[in-house]
Amino acid sequence: MLSKVVSSVSEAVADLFDGASLAVGGFGLCGVPVDLIDAVVESGATDLVVVSNNCGLDGWGLGRLLAQHRIARVIGSYVGENREFARQFLAGELEVELVPQGSLAERLRAGGCGIPAFYTASGVGTLIAEGGLPWRYAADGTVALASPPREVREFDGRQYVLERAITTDFALVRASRGDTVGNLVFDKATRNFNPLCAMAGRVAIAEVEELVPAGAIDPASVHLPGIFVQRVVQADRSREKQIEKRTVRPREAAAGVGEDT
Repeated sequence: MLSKVVSSVSEAVADLFDGASLAVGGFGLCGVPVDLIDAVVESGATDLVVVSNNCGLDGWGLGRLLAQHRIARVIGSYVGENREFARQFLAGELEVELVPQGSLAERLRAGGCGIPAFYTASGVGTLIAEGGLPWRYAADGTVALASPPREVREFDGRQYVLERAITTDFALVRASRGDTVGNLVFDKATRNFNPLCAMAGRVAIAEVEELVPAGAIDPASVHLPGIFVQRVVQADRSREKQIEKRTVRPREAAAGVGEDT
């Protein structure tokens, strides 16, 4: 079988172009393709359209591209702890389409399956369906660009809003394990958006923590078949994984939990 492995992340994104659309995997800070994102930063590509559940942290992941004003538009469902993301949106420097999380996941899946659109009850009776959701603000705080109204239809006495599928020029994903022909395995919550992003990208690029020969993964264990993946690259396993919001208890309090008083 023909290997899809490339020698470096810079080679993997070498054909990325200005204005390209990217579906970027990750759930919070879990399963984010940080090596590939760093390679995009180094590539110099700009005016990017990014589809991702969230947009990293200040100075990390997609936050690096945001800091350099290299992202023109974001389609996502969660701003998270990224202060620069919020600042650029409210200052009119960034166009943002906020989407219900389940709808975002299904729009990516539909794009990968060749389904152009679908109806969902999520968003009915809100600005998602009625239009007017701010996509871009003007410098004075007024709404410069608002979402258009969506088609709403009734099925069996209940209303549903039409959502369009999402496809992108590229997809950047991170897998826990992958083989040389692109079959991927994801660990726990990293599976939430990575497979869907890969499906939606016309060129899907996967960085994998463990790269194994073709045939080494039990077919029943494959979460995303290699048919959806065009390039595979070894991830840097020495990088420290990030925690979005660390929450801990004092050791004394933790030791006393459950004890009789």
